[in-house]
Amino acid sequence: MKPDAELLKEVSLFQFLDDQERADLAGQLELVRFRAGETVFQINEPGDALYLIRSGEVEVFFKNHTGERIVLEVVTGGGFIGELSLLDRGARSASVIATQDTETLRLNRSHLEQFLKLRPQAAMDLLTAMGRRLRASSERLRQTATRNVNQETKDHRSRVQKGADWVAEFSGSITFLMLHVAWFALWIIVNSVKLPGLRQFDPFPFGFLTLTVSLEAIFLSVFVLLSQNRQAAKDRVRSDIEYDVNLKAELEIVHLHEKVDRLTGDVLRQLEQIRQATQK
Repeated sequence: MKPDAELLKEVSLFQFLDDQERADLAGQLELVRFRAGETVFQINEPGDALYLIRSGEVEVFFKNHTGERIVLEVVTGGGFIGELSLLDRGARSASVIATQDTETLRLNRSHLEQFLKLRPQAAMDLLTAMGRRLRASSERLRQTATRNVNQETKDHRSRVQKGADWVAEFSGSITFLMLHVAWFALWIIVNSVKLPGLRQFDPFPFGFLTLTVSLEAIFLSVFVLLSQNRQAAKDRVRSDIEYDVNLKAELEIVHLHEKVDRLTGDVLRQLEQIRQATQK
């Protein structure tokens, strides 16, 4: 079998083709080379070709509404890009740039149509492979969160906010309670029982202890309130993130349904045309 046909054997989109079908399809491939840093295609460009990576590496990415560059995938030898535009003639859904000197094999839609006319049964094989790929993408989407709320809030804290969080956390611990029990017990014993060598500096009714505890309660309440305000802000960030995730999931699912419906319609239409042609 030719090397290009062997490469097709490793591509999931063509995994259900038999050896002869892969050999026929390999004859339709066109070799295209890209230098490191060269753009393969841009997002929203019209496209009707799929690229199989023979060697090298490409990066699939897009920029979100804030201008942040989001890398979707790094594709190396044996991978492929551009399959959606090949099948539905739609605009590119992401940009691709070669990160290394890369050799690709381009499959145009017209060449795929010629291949399907010769091998009409291969259409269902391609549809099966594409369906599995979309199902796997949908599963990853359900398990993916776009941001970590703890990192979003924790990484931007000031020193005062970090101190307030630590004090609020420590004041609710068993260690804090036991330290105060020991402190109060020692204070009361020293100032209630005459011990050799120790002067009673705060006799009953322990006015200085009351003042100390009151001041501690005031400062501690301020730190707790600061921490609570940060927690409220953190909850707002969490709510925003949950909304973004739910909206993104809803939009992606809608897009997947549209692509599957469009792909199914194209395949069924081509199969009907092939059936009518063979009956004449």
